Amino acid sequence: MIKKRTAFIGAIVLIIVTSLFTTVISNMVAIQFNERVYISKNEYERLVAINEKFNKVLYLKKYIEDNYYQPVDEKVFEDGILKGLFEALGDPYSEYMTKSEFDSFMTHTHGTYGGIGIIVTPGEDGYITVVSPIEDTPGERAGIISGDKIIKVNDKEVTGDKLDEAVAIMKGKPGTKVDITILRPNKKEPLTFTIEREEIRLKTVKSRVIDNDIGYLRITMFDDKTSEDFKKHLKDLESKNIKGLIIDLRNNPGGSLKECVEIADELLGKQTIVYTKDRAGNKEYMKSDAKKVDYPFAILVNKGSASASEILTGAVKDTKAGVIIGTTTFGKGLVQAVRELTDGTGFKLTISQYYTPNGEYIHGKGIEPNIVVELPEELKGKVEMTDEEDLQLQKAIEVLRGKI
Repeated sequence: MIKKRTAFIGAIVLIIVTSLFTTVISNMVAIQFNERVYISKNEYERLVAINEKFNKVLYLKKYIEDNYYQPVDEKVFEDGILKGLFEALGDPYSEYMTKSEFDSFMTHTHGTYGGIGIIVTPGEDGYITVVSPIEDTPGERAGIISGDKIIKVNDKEVTGDKLDEAVAIMKGKPGTKVDITILRPNKKEPLTFTIEREEIRLKTVKSRVIDNDIGYLRITMFDDKTSEDFKKHLKDLESKNIKGLIIDLRNNPGGSLKECVEIADELLGKQTIVYTKDRAGNKEYMKSDAKKVDYPFAILVNKGSASASEILTGAVKDTKAGVIIGTTTFGKGLVQAVRELTDGTGFKLTISQYYTPNGEYIHGKGIEPNIVVELPEELKGKVEMTDEEDLQLQKAIEVLRGKI
């Protein structure tokens, strides 16, 4: 099975490359005489080579159609060719999406959907890994936590290379139920959760005043409205004369780089927030202006804090603008471009790596907090904690009290 898959992916790459070369060759100079076209020897040899590769693709396609034990829909080949181009990269964050998959992706990022409210990613171990549950959703209330490995959805076994299929099954009409079976590192046996789907509305920012005069601002993910909502909540907190601020990024899986940078711009003063580097070594720096808050602040993080969350965390840590409290973050240091194609399909492609202001590349490592505070085992994954139970929050209050 692995050999067949490898061969097919190779063929996929060849057909795409072939189309690219054909485009180039069609632009070459040729001389037409009556019904004949004359080209150079080099051009002829190149065309012959391309033809041989294309014939290989056609041969494999025909062989599959004739010999596979079930009929194969033409659309399966079309999608497989395009998906295989991205799968050949071996990058779980780069993928081609069919129209329905792309619609689902954009809805999840910008709107509402029926589901259980968890952020998942293909893990390097082949499992579907939970990055984090979205706050106040069925998945979180059921007890699913960051690091869980999903092995079954209903009765269907799922793996990281079939992430979209698994997500499609997890989504559904609000009020219906789905069974999620997971592996958890500290449990010997798989755990199964029966979860009722709800309409998931992505409210990414919440705030309140705690301990009389300390603002608490929770960011659950970075979508295209997060920075706008952040500014509104921050202004409201400041109108209540807060003397310190806690920004909670725990279990925030990331999202829009632009929105994250906008928020950092409100906090840091004139600083480098992050820079990216592409494969050619070109660097792009994102910087904040002179605006900054005039009170101390802390950021709470954990293993579920990923991607854009880590950009904000890294900027604050490296510039010493605030203090980072909690546990080591997820470790995703790659930037994806998302593009929609004219037929409604789309893709994600990793185009660069990002680095913290001090040049740290955190992919696969994460960011260690200034102050490490572990939650007791019995509180990890708990849906709701009181402020008194939350040792990471209490440490942040203690640190800010020493600075106010």
